Amino acid sequence: MPVPTPHPTPHPTRWRASARGLRPSAKVLPSHARAHNRSVVLGLLFHEGPVSRADLARATGLTRVTVSEIVADLLTDGLVAELGLRPEGRVGKPAMMVGLRSAEHHVVAVDLQRLPAARIAVLDLSGAIVSESTTDFTGLRGEDAVTAFDGLCREVMAAAGQRVVGVGIGTPGIVDETGGVVESSRLGWTGLPLAQRLSASLGVGVHVANDADTAALAEFTYGEASSSGFMTVVVGQGVGAGLVLDGRLVRGHRLAAGEIGHLTVDPKGEPCECGRRGCLETIVAPTYLARILEGRTPARRRTALRDAGRRLGAVLAPIVAALDLEEVILTGPGELLDGPLLEAARETVDATCLPSDAGAPQVRMAELGANGVLQGAAALVLFGEFGFS
Repeated sequence: MPVPTPHPTPHPTRWRASARGLRPSAKVLPSHARAHNRSVVLGLLFHEGPVSRADLARATGLTRVTVSEIVADLLTDGLVAELGLRPEGRVGKPAMMVGLRSAEHHVVAVDLQRLPAARIAVLDLSGAIVSESTTDFTGLRGEDAVTAFDGLCREVMAAAGQRVVGVGIGTPGIVDETGGVVESSRLGWTGLPLAQRLSASLGVGVHVANDADTAALAEFTYGEASSSGFMTVVVGQGVGAGLVLDGRLVRGHRLAAGEIGHLTVDPKGEPCECGRRGCLETIVAPTYLARILEGRTPARRRTALRDAGRRLGAVLAPIVAALDLEEVILTGPGELLDGPLLEAARETVDATCLPSDAGAPQVRMAELGANGVLQGAAALVLFGEFGFS
């Protein structure tokens, strides 16, 4: 088995083991301590690159004996590799470096946010896409859709070049913590234990979340999103948001946190598919924007995009203020969002929120672009299978 290429050795003072990675929603019990410690070690190796056992102990606060036992188990499982001695001028025995075998373990990720087009990809643990394809799921709903997804995942898993450690799915709709789809109108699913059914069928762990939540998780895991508090706004067929506060994904008591697309912005506005008028989706969704921009001069296009941005900012500002968010991240078609619309949304949030010595909340485009949901689905697997993200 090939050994992964070493990353530059980080300085211990740069490590953010306590700051990065989703935090567990429940208290870690003594009986779960070993699994928790294992996930801490894996998380540090994932975020910071290869280190020595001694440096792992210093960074995590675990004893050297505990770290050595965990590393031995990870070596046996094939998740990490010894990469050779670290060249350094210190007195004493050179340290053996240990690194995660990211390229030698694959994740199958599914992005359903642009149905009927379903994107499915194979990624390694670093979030790099190894292969991908798009399948047309026009007309597939209910059990037919479940059967089709099962077959598609099975086919991609069989073609993967490395061990597949799990499957992640980002889907529109309301999804509970077990990966069950409470409701997804686009797929005709209600009360569907999707993760449970696919896990039993495929023989690997399957992890499912709302597509906006997976986009937020991607920015947190593979991007540079704030660990203290941020919101990712996904603009696609609809509009939704994923929220992370203090390292925890926020779901809400009805599992619908971030469902901002059908907030009424203009009661006399365009009809919405939900039956009401003037929902946020009718203001900023690409299908609506493309229609109102068609045939307009550049000046009038800019005016229309700024108007949409101001309306979006007016929806975002109270959320930013109430939750004291550090940043808002927009993901969607850059040709529509990244320009006058983003500028106006940022200006509106700045003008509405209370000034602070800490600076205004940042409103920016996503780093990961169109691959956010796929990479977020991969991060779901990291957290579900290994306890880190």
